[in-house]
Amino acid sequence: MEYRRLGKSGLQVSALSLGSWLTFGKQISDDVAEELMMKAYDAGVNFFDNAEIYARGQSEIVMGKILKKMNWDRSTYLVSSKVFFGTGSRLPNQTGLSRKHVVEGCHGALKRLQVEYIDLFFCHRPDKNTPIEETVRTMNDLISQGKILYWGTSEWSAQEIMEAHMVAEKLGLIGPTMEQPQYNMFHRDKMEVEYNRIFKNVGLGTTIWSPLASGVLTGKYLDGFPNDTRLSIKGLEWLKERSLTEERLGKIKSLKKIADDLGTSLPKLAIAWCLKNPNVSTVILGGSKVHHIEETLTSQEIVSQLDDSLMEKVENILGNKPVAPQF
Repeated sequence: MEYRRLGKSGLQVSALSLGSWLTFGKQISDDVAEELMMKAYDAGVNFFDNAEIYARGQSEIVMGKILKKMNWDRSTYLVSSKVFFGTGSRLPNQTGLSRKHVVEGCHGALKRLQVEYIDLFFCHRPDKNTPIEETVRTMNDLISQGKILYWGTSEWSAQEIMEAHMVAEKLGLIGPTMEQPQYNMFHRDKMEVEYNRIFKNVGLGTTIWSPLASGVLTGKYLDGFPNDTRLSIKGLEWLKERSLTEERLGKIKSLKKIADDLGTSLPKLAIAWCLKNPNVSTVILGGSKVHHIEETLTSQEIVSQLDDSLMEKVENILGNKPVAPQF
């Protein structure tokens, strides 16, 4: 397993990691979740991603029980949580990035995960109703108290991330270290254009979610619509409608041909394509079945085969290369 620095921090994170969104505590049994984590850890994965909102807190509970049972050396793995949405309630102060919710969210995650500290603590979305100084101060306090080691953002704009850095620098506080953006062959702008100045001038680690575009880049929808996939989950109808367009399915067929010619699978090609980006710290894998993880955990093996010629073929199929604005 390859390990990469998380931005300009000293932290080393495995290039491939395991996430629990839509699976742990919801789509799969606890026994399958345990087997997924064991397979990942044995393969060298050292980062397990979670959030307070995943399965309304149950995802963290499941992961916490597994971590306690496995009793792995705490220095060998990283665990994350995210704060913003709460665990499902919408009462005042139970969501957002106010000092109250961030502190209570951290305490709740520590309890559910059964750990003494959280390695990576993300602001799951920006909060327009809370001054950024309040959030930065609170995160700095949690670091000073030893409850979290690093803090970061998820789905923040470059402007919002830089504002947090400027506030932190002005006040002598610790700014965000990492961002968790969506990044895949069909969702590219933030990683390839918007964050470029941050990568160069400040440094930013990235923990990539949805590298397979919610499973679309597995190719499993080319011959119909299976009923046991995440796009069949109630409440995700919007994702199905957006993801399974005729144009996109046509591109996936062409991408699968490239994967076939390489002697690999489409999911491995899609994940390796993400890993090819030097600004990617880790790609978060997911799966509802053990064989899903067994396959994608070997995606690094084909990164070296993605030479300029092959990447150009992929680019010609996608036809969506982001263009930086001209000033």
